[in-house]
Amino acid sequence: MIVAGLLVVLVVLVGSIALVLRHRDEGQPGGGPAQARVSSPAGVAPTPPEPAIRRDASGRRLFTVLGAGDILIHPELTSQARRDAERAGHPGELDFNPLFDQVRATVSAADLAICHLETPVAPANGPFVGFPRFSVPPQIVDAIRETGFDACSTASNHTLDQGERGIKRTLDALDAAKIRHTGSARTAREALTPSIYVKNGVKVGHLAYALHFNGLKRPAGRDWVANLIEPREILAAAKRLRTAGAEIVVLSLHWGTEYMNQPDAGQEKWVKPLISSPNIDLILGHHAHVVQPVRRFGGDWVAFGHGNQVARHAEPIFANREGVLTRFTFTEVAPGRWRVTLAQAIPIWMDLNPDARLVDLPVALAEPATAKGRKIIYRAALDRIRGHLLAGGGAEAGLKVLGPAPANDNVAIVPESKSVDSVDG
Repeated sequence: MIVAGLLVVLVVLVGSIALVLRHRDEGQPGGGPAQARVSSPAGVAPTPPEPAIRRDASGRRLFTVLGAGDILIHPELTSQARRDAERAGHPGELDFNPLFDQVRATVSAADLAICHLETPVAPANGPFVGFPRFSVPPQIVDAIRETGFDACSTASNHTLDQGERGIKRTLDALDAAKIRHTGSARTAREALTPSIYVKNGVKVGHLAYALHFNGLKRPAGRDWVANLIEPREILAAAKRLRTAGAEIVVLSLHWGTEYMNQPDAGQEKWVKPLISSPNIDLILGHHAHVVQPVRRFGGDWVAFGHGNQVARHAEPIFANREGVLTRFTFTEVAPGRWRVTLAQAIPIWMDLNPDARLVDLPVALAEPATAKGRKIIYRAALDRIRGHLLAGGGAEAGLKVLGPAPANDNVAIVPESKSVDSVDG
């Protein structure tokens, strides 16, 4: 009986020690209620839960793809991230999350949100460099993840700015954040591996190509490090994606002429052969830094140019502060076959004063707390963006631009001015 008693005491003692250790590991005082915690390997972001599968009235599955414009981290945005980190009690660090706060709900609500990371990232401590050979803080990748983006295209005129080491740093950072990517590669094998993202049970293939690399050349015999636009190559790659099981194929193209709101001759030459392929369902365009039309070709859609998502050019003007998020709802019309049944555009705008912030214009205009002066600016920006989006016949094709109806004579159009953000009224 003495032995039995000792065994009982030993079991209780071991259990008590285990309980204390468990609470300590969970950050709880001994005896307090434990909080659920998600753990992940060091340097790897936890995978967010997938949204529930949605269906239309007839029971068919629905799937939304959201596209966004250029993420260009100019030095002024790095300075803003430093100020935001200091305000949050983290001096010496960088926090890009406040920059994206106002669009987070819109981005994260999509089944698949695709960003365009235009520039390579630098080592953690820099140096950080702007135009013309970008090398930007890797902390931007954390903000991309927290905003809700699932994948990024990485083929742009700046892909080669920091050579192969810059490409590797960028893709390593995206991998650590569990953000998928395509458009550049670290190895030939990676370049040939089909980029297929599985969300809510839907397999989406993704391709990305750029018009040029600002005069830089890919290493001899290593063209696979970054993709250049070549229609035959794109069509062959799209076919491989479809053969590999992609149900929807999205093509990201860094093309067009900077600061032109209309597609140029190259875009017009390439668009029809590409979008008419049975293996390409949607084209998301970037590079011009201004908004270009969204057009429908048959049953498929092309967003020629999203403008900038976030940027702070040395000479900020209205045009390079305007952008758009596009959202395309696909409906499963047959098992594994999808068609766009709703095309939407959400105008966005870069506030520069007092802080650099990306603004969801429809949301800001509907918010009673938005200052009257700001609403004048936002309404004028939304009207301009709507005009660019619909210039290719998008309205007749069914494109829905979110936000209030055109202002006409009810709202003053603010003239171009670098000090426009001082109107807070």
